[in-house]
Amino acid sequence: MYEDPIKRGLKGRCARCGEGKLFRSYLKFHDECPACEQDFGVADTADGPAFFVGFLVLILFAPFYFILPIVDVGLVTKVLLWIVLLSTMFGLVLALLPLFKGVLFNLQLRHRAEEAKWESTGRHGTPPNKRKN
Repeated sequence: MYEDPIKRGLKGRCARCGEGKLFRSYLKFHDECPACEQDFGVADTADGPAFFVGFLVLILFAPFYFILPIVDVGLVTKVLLWIVLLSTMFGLVLALLPLFKGVLFNLQLRHRAEEAKWESTGRHGTPPNKRKN
């Protein structure tokens, strides 16, 4: 059960069975797995995939944002280079988002991740039996 969540996430498949598709449309999950009926409402990736994709794309494209303004070419060529750079960047972001979202979602299902529950504030539990005061 829940074998290989990363590979299954990259393929856009259910973490449990590996057969059902995760997405009903671009970045929209099914309510449950079409094959094994795993409830997809138990996990939420929130902004995690966007953060990781944005960070990765920033690292890859940052050098071009420093180099392109100082390249000695004509204005038309420079504008075309900016268009190519921005189009490539947006295309890469749009291609990577479903992959990262599928992987993070499957990892949440695999590890049964859930929202933090704050049952008390300021209480850190009881000391072990040997250290009772």
